[in-house]
Amino acid sequence: MNGPDNANDDWLEPLLVADGATSRDAYIADDGFAANVMAALPAPMALPSWRKPALIALWTVAIAALAIAAPGVVLDVGRAAYRLLATQPVSLSGIAGAAATMLALTGIAAAYMLRSND
Repeated sequence: MNGPDNANDDWLEPLLVADGATSRDAYIADDGFAANVMAALPAPMALPSWRKPALIALWTVAIAALAIAAPGVVLDVGRAAYRLLATQPVSLSGIAGAAATMLALTGIAAAYMLRSND
C-alpha cells in the first residue's frame, strides 16, 4: 500500500493518514479508566478438555460416512452428467465457437498476467 509502484494511484492513503491525525489530536484523557475496565474483566473461559477429542471423533465419523456414501453419489452424478452431455448436438460451428471462446479467454488471461505495472 505504501510502495512506490502505486504512489500515483493511491488517493485513499493520504485521506486515512489525515483522518488518523485528526483523531489523535482529539484524544480525551480518561485517567486510566479504560485500563481499569479491561483489568476488571474476567479471564476468558478455557475450552473443556473433552472438546478436541469429541470434534476429532465427530469429523472422523462424518468423513467415514461420506466415504461410504460417496461411491453411489459419484456414480449417480457421473451418469447424469453423461446423459446431459451425450444428448447435446455436436456441430462444426459449435466446435469452432467453443475453440474461439477458449482462444479468446486464453489471450485475455495471458494479457492480464503479462501486463506491466508501470
